This record gives sequence, structure tokens and C-alpha cells, in this order.
Amino acid sequence: MKTGFRALTLLCFTLAASSLARAQAIPAASRPLTLSAFGGLTGTYTGLGSTGASIGGGKNLGITAGADLGWKPFHRYYPSVEVRGTYPVDKGKVDSQENLLFGLRVARFYGNFRPYGDFLYGRGKVTYASPGYPNPSATLLYLDSVSNVFSFGGGLDYTLTDHFALKIDGQFQHYSVPVTTSGTIYSKPITIGVVYRFGAQALAN
Repeated sequence: MKTGFRALTLLCFTLAASSLARAQAIPAASRPLTLSAFGGLTGTYTGLGSTGASIGGGKNLGITAGADLGWKPFHRYYPSVEVRGTYPVDKGKVDSQENLLFGLRVARFYGNFRPYGDFLYGRGKVTYASPGYPNPSATLLYLDSVSNVFSFGGGLDYTLTDHFALKIDGQFQHYSVPVTTSGTIYSKPITIGVVYRFGAQALAN
């Protein structure tokens, strides 16, 4: 999964380099596709409680990076395909989560404000703090587990210039795990970051 996050970062820079020259030369009104990249800090409530003396559940601080490829609006809604990855840099005392996701995002433009909703799907890994996390019957200790991830959420991009915007993003993510009685956990990552839009993208009201 760490390799996947690095590959995502490389993909974002590659897309940026290959499309920047073309995007700058095409007028915004006639451009069929738009490309943007984003990155930020992510605080995650992992949804897994502590089994030790520490109080509270799992918390991570991570880095999220991604890109959006958008196309022409449909009835004032702006759809795009998104890919993003999150990697924890502070893994907390219970568990840490990393993932690589892709899916659909739909936005509306209100001057400088661009609220959006998204649905993402991908793969994620949960790494449990040493010495491991017990299964419900306390017969096994798990060091990590990998599963599909379903992510629902949304956020807001606030435009600063033609190229830069501030981002706040929240997600609700479903992981399958072997360490809870339900077999699932629901994490809640919140990201604050910056968006870079390639080419001059005109504001829509």
C-alpha cells in the first residue's frame, strides 16, 4: 500500500507535467476536460477502540494526495473522476490506516465556493499497534489486515486564484476487519489542504 501511495503521487506529477502546456493554450470556455491536483493533512478517527490502558479510540495524522479529471457540466453540476491516497505519518496508539481510492465526484459552483460530494472505492490496509490487536474471541493477535474500502463524503473548495484553492474534506469509510464482532470498522478522516488547477479555469455561478 505504501508503494501504491508513492505511485499515486508520481501519477499526479506526471499528469501535471504532461497536461500543463496543453491546458494553458486552450481557452477555459472551450476546454472539454479540466485537471486539478490536491494535497493536505488528514486527521483520522479510525473507528477502532483501545484494548489497553489508553483512553479513546484510534487516531492518525496522515498525508492525502490526489487528482480530479473533470468534464463539461450537466445541468450546472460538474462531474469528475477522482483518485486519492492517504498515508499515516503519525500512526497513533491503536491502529493506522492507509488506502488508495478512486471514484466519482460531483460539484456545484457558487462564485468562489465549490461544494461537492463523492463516492470512492479502493483498497486499504489497517496496521495494528504492537503487539497486535486481538480477535473477538481473544485467540489470535492480528498485526494487520487488508480489505476493500467504501468511502462516502464531501467537502468544499474555496477559490483563491485561477489556479489555487483551499480544501476541506470529510469522509466516512467502511473497512472489513477480523478484530471486531461485526467484522467492520467505520473511520472518519478529515482533510485540510490546497488544490492546484491546471490551466485558467473560469469561475461559474
